[in-house]
Amino acid sequence: MKTSKRFDAAIERLYIAFHNNTLNPECCKQCAVGNILNNTESWKYLSDNHGSKQLNYIGKFHQNIGRRFNGYTPLELLTIESVFLRACGYTVPLHYKNSKPKNTTDKEVLFKGLSAVVSHLCRLEGISNIMDYSKLFEYENDKPKYLLSY
Repeated sequence: MKTSKRFDAAIERLYIAFHNNTLNPECCKQCAVGNILNNTESWKYLSDNHGSKQLNYIGKFHQNIGRRFNGYTPLELLTIESVFLRACGYTVPLHYKNSKPKNTTDKEVLFKGLSAVVSHLCRLEGISNIMDYSKLFEYENDKPKYLLSY
């Protein structure tokens, strides 16, 4: 399967962050988008609230001129972060009164968030979901339809 440069870079950065324990949903530099953008926080100025999919004036400006950050438009970045936070168990946008997971850096919580992000990134690329393992259980004539390759 052929994937884009932006997709490959995003997956690599998220993989490294997850395994190095440097993924933190509440930090603009260490959240999903923060990691995709090389641990920078400049993306947070595209919206007024962390987790919101609503572009502010600056975000709309960059969206309208076609600006891309590591290959992603401002709206795509906000959507990626919203998907991540929701899948981690947050009510978005982030606010101290909104619900959130008990342990925000628990590996299970982060894995759920990353799984949702990877699925979303696949949709953005127009490719099948690389997290979908349902094909492993498809069968024909009582035999596996697809064999595992080791």
